[in-house]
Amino acid sequence: MELLETNDMKSELLKKSAKHRQELQDEVKLISERTEKALTNALIIGGSLAATYFLVRALAGGSKKKKSRRKVKIVQAAAAPERVVEAEVVAEPSAPGIVSQIGTVLASQAVTLLLNVAKEKLADYLHEKAEEKTESKA
Repeated sequence: MELLETNDMKSELLKKSAKHRQELQDEVKLISERTEKALTNALIIGGSLAATYFLVRALAGGSKKKKSRRKVKIVQAAAAPERVVEAEVVAEPSAPGIVSQIGTVLASQAVTLLLNVAKEKLADYLHEKAEEKTESKA
């Protein structure tokens, strides 16, 4: 009689163990799916921001030139021939052309478009998370 009872308890414990294992596997799968979605969204947003950055740098690259400086040695021969005076000559960049201005406008429009797309993706993601929270609480 005791042998049957121990077999019943053992089979119940095995069933509970299998049930818990299945629940744990389901939770791990759910967590990995959510993580994958979050990473995908982060990569989309990051990629769009990086693309925007490089696009702006490529189109508006000519407008941020550094001033070129060069030193010129002036020898004053009249008063003291040994005395050397250094002076800096600063070269100013020329005025931006029409092509540069068009590129700047296009770059700003592209930045606006990409930021709007990123904003929409982020809003959709946050909306999904809010819905998932309300569904999990219910």
